[in-house]
Amino acid sequence: MTRILVDTNILIDREDLKEVSEGLQELLKILNETNNKIVIHPLSLEEIKNDKNAERRDIVLSKLKSYRVIESSPNPENDNKFMSLIGETDNTHDIVDNSMLYCVYKDVVNFLITEDEKIHKKALKVGISDRVFRVDDALDYFRVFLDKKILHPPSIILTPIHNLKLNDPIFDTLKKEYEGYSDWWSKICKEGRKAWVHFVNSNIGAILILNEENEPIDSIPPLPKKRRLKICTIKVSRRGFKIGELFIKIGIQTAIQKNIDEIYLTHFTEENDYLVTLIEDYGFEKIADKKNGEYIFVKRLFPKKDKTYLPGEISKKFYPCFYDSREVSKFIVPIRPGYHSKLFTDYKRQTKLSEFMEEFIVEGNTIKKAYLCHSKTKGLKEGDILLFYRSNDVRELTSLGVVEKVYENVTEPNQIVSYVGKRSVYSRKEIEEMVNKPTKVILFKWHLHFENPLKYKNLLNYQILKGPPQAIIKISHDKYLKIKGEVKINDRYTFN
Repeated sequence: MTRILVDTNILIDREDLKEVSEGLQELLKILNETNNKIVIHPLSLEEIKNDKNAERRDIVLSKLKSYRVIESSPNPENDNKFMSLIGETDNTHDIVDNSMLYCVYKDVVNFLITEDEKIHKKALKVGISDRVFRVDDALDYFRVFLDKKILHPPSIILTPIHNLKLNDPIFDTLKKEYEGYSDWWSKICKEGRKAWVHFVNSNIGAILILNEENEPIDSIPPLPKKRRLKICTIKVSRRGFKIGELFIKIGIQTAIQKNIDEIYLTHFTEENDYLVTLIEDYGFEKIADKKNGEYIFVKRLFPKKDKTYLPGEISKKFYPCFYDSREVSKFIVPIRPGYHSKLFTDYKRQTKLSEFMEEFIVEGNTIKKAYLCHSKTKGLKEGDILLFYRSNDVRELTSLGVVEKVYENVTEPNQIVSYVGKRSVYSRKEIEEMVNKPTKVILFKWHLHFENPLKYKNLLNYQILKGPPQAIIKISHDKYLKIKGEVKINDRYTFN
């Protein structure tokens, strides 16, 4: 049974305390009809009981009657490691947030559902962000994962901006925040610019507009003239299916193809800012302010060669760069075609974004992924390099990933569900079948597909393999260098 901790704040609608949002209603219905237990934290309940607004207190308490309260919840204050990762506790509300997160950290529950961006940022710090969901993420995850109903993964299309309607609701806040947004829209329509768009029931559910620039930025401090890729507009009205993560991936790939090493965006920050949490996780940093109050966030694609970084730091701050010195272990990972297609849906379908004009399927197209197998190979650790070998059909090395975390000898389905979290491309049935034998769970970041995939016959000829790989194989650094040259990994994206 999956235990799901719900932040009580998601049950409180700011506009109408008696109402629960449509998405949350559907989520709660799915969870209640399946083998899941919804629980609330005792400190959340205590916080509500202390609310001086009697009407609000009584309404919220009435909503919580049907949910169980966690008994003997662990105290994070007794865990020095956890508290050092979380940082300072400012107030009573922080204590509640930390206590909920700690229940996930200590596996008291499988998941936490919350809309509080402060909690999501803390989850990143302690390495459990894959298990902390927003409502839309949870709705998509459980609706598909638990086979409640078949849901076609959404797609993103590249379309001329003049095909879009500026009166779409997604633009309402942008027109309020940016004076002259309508004039700018008219201008870029005439320039023939395009946008990546996800439609929901004929309305725009998400949009990404990019533009190449080569000019100084009027900011405090001023930024000098330089070729940059600007994310002009990034807006996601519904956050499920990791569309925001895919937009970041599209921006990075576009910069690489245009040989641009810096991406930036301007943004009016707000409380519970989902966008800031998202971009900071992929290396964007606030480096300047605009006179109108916007912050300028910049992502540099390449680290400075004269500075020392940890392998994991390079993969995060300067993604898609990665560390590949002799100190990092390298592994060939065999993967059957069916799972390869699930894990890497864009392989050999989108070699160049500029050549791709139709659907871009979101599911399996994100950066953070999980791989399950029964390999007994030991020694995989954070920062190690994974070279994925597609077996049976094409029999070639196709893709490269960097390890984030590894779990060994897992035999409980719920454990895998917890470890994999949002990254899952596996059904519940597939996971239950996998754990008939001790299972290895590898969490990793996808970095690139090989421009020149290396065929099995060449792996034999170069004495990298002695036969078809049946399990994960560790290879020497020298063999990796041979592969690196053959598959044409650009040295600009490696750091050693």
